[in-house]
Amino acid sequence: MKKNKQLLKGGILTALVALNAPVSALEKPQTMEDMWKIIQAQQKQIDEMKSGMQAAAPAKTAGGDVKNLERKTDVLTQEVEKLRTNLTIPDEVQYKSAYGLGPAASKVYQVGKGLSIGGYGEANYQATVGDEKTKSDNADFERLVMYAGYKFTDKILFNSELEFEHGSTANGGSVSVEMAALDFFIDPMANVRAGMVLMPMGFINQIHEPPFYFGNNRPEVERQILPSTWREIGVGLFGEILPKLTYTAYVVNGLDAKNFTADGIRSSRQQGSQAKAEDLAFVGRVDYAPDIAPGLSFGGSAYLGNSGQNQTFTNQSTKAQQNVNAFTQLYEGHVQWKYRGLEFRTLGSWGHIDDAGVLSAAKGQTIGEENYGWYSELGYDILPLLNPNTTQYLAPFFRYEQMDTIASAPVGFSDDETKNKQIYQFGLQYKPIPNVVIKADYRNFTAKKGSVPDDFNLGFGFIF
Repeated sequence: MKKNKQLLKGGILTALVALNAPVSALEKPQTMEDMWKIIQAQQKQIDEMKSGMQAAAPAKTAGGDVKNLERKTDVLTQEVEKLRTNLTIPDEVQYKSAYGLGPAASKVYQVGKGLSIGGYGEANYQATVGDEKTKSDNADFERLVMYAGYKFTDKILFNSELEFEHGSTANGGSVSVEMAALDFFIDPMANVRAGMVLMPMGFINQIHEPPFYFGNNRPEVERQILPSTWREIGVGLFGEILPKLTYTAYVVNGLDAKNFTADGIRSSRQQGSQAKAEDLAFVGRVDYAPDIAPGLSFGGSAYLGNSGQNQTFTNQSTKAQQNVNAFTQLYEGHVQWKYRGLEFRTLGSWGHIDDAGVLSAAKGQTIGEENYGWYSELGYDILPLLNPNTTQYLAPFFRYEQMDTIASAPVGFSDDETKNKQIYQFGLQYKPIPNVVIKADYRNFTAKKGSVPDDFNLGFGFIF
């Protein structure tokens, strides 16, 4: 706002000087509305000048004066147009995270008023490596996402995320609303958000733009144990309790236990599509970034709620029917440290599902009574070591993951040890500019039982 005021004052001063108008005629604008009133006044003056020119030109009595007036009018017109552009489109967008969202998703929080557009996309090539290939090598435009936000006032705004997956609605692709919520700013300590909200769990679920995580694929722990991108319909609060101590808390529609599988809770997300809301759930998160350790932040989150949704579960063997609550718990803790070129993350998660035996009998497969997963990763930007003045980024990285969606099987059901996995991943991340990333990585999968092929991935991503 301060920069726009300076641009406005400077531009009108230039125009007034060109027109030999007294500089004292410029009133100092105090608000955005004042700025537009001044611009409108100048536009009116332009119209009056042009009318005078049209009347004077046929008489041919003031040719020189008309040309001079036309030149001055053009100067004023150009200045007004520059002001309009500068007030509408900032010279340089500052990409930074706000209220737990990704930098591109946070653009609406930076505008003075009105519409904000942003987005991101990513594409990759994957080659399966190993004797037992479960899928073919493939190339995929994995997703293209558009952010559209609108700031109605300083206190009320709307933000949304629309995703196009896999290039088309054919072959498993889809078009989905991944976020659509109204924010009501009341106080720095307590603000309201309502709509389709992203579950505030882990690193990736809220900040999932490709330049801000290592590798072409999101960590498997944050796909299967913490199922990104996880969104539900809800309402809640967010804010800053103390300096650098932030929180987010929602009440949302619960999961649908009929879609629990041996692979975890991922497929039980309802995604705001005619979501069953017989059972509700609570999700909350707290983060702290102490000043004494620059770049360090840590926190945790929890999800608690019934998932039965007042449905009947039929035992496939006995045909007996039963209603259950299927109370679902999910907890995670995380630490992140960014210091100069160093980037470190670690996250751990544990979950528990009540009535897993009933759900397993109805599903015909073992639903884990408990599940867990954790990972740690480390990367370092090496380019400043070679060229201290570079603005580019090149980081080798390493990630280790361990997870098991059936960490504990319900009584009477056998464990599936193919779900107990370890993943070793290493790769390179290159950013010619902060908005664009090129990635290459290799993932080695091992399971307690069975063979899982490795994969090599090459791709790119961008935000705007």
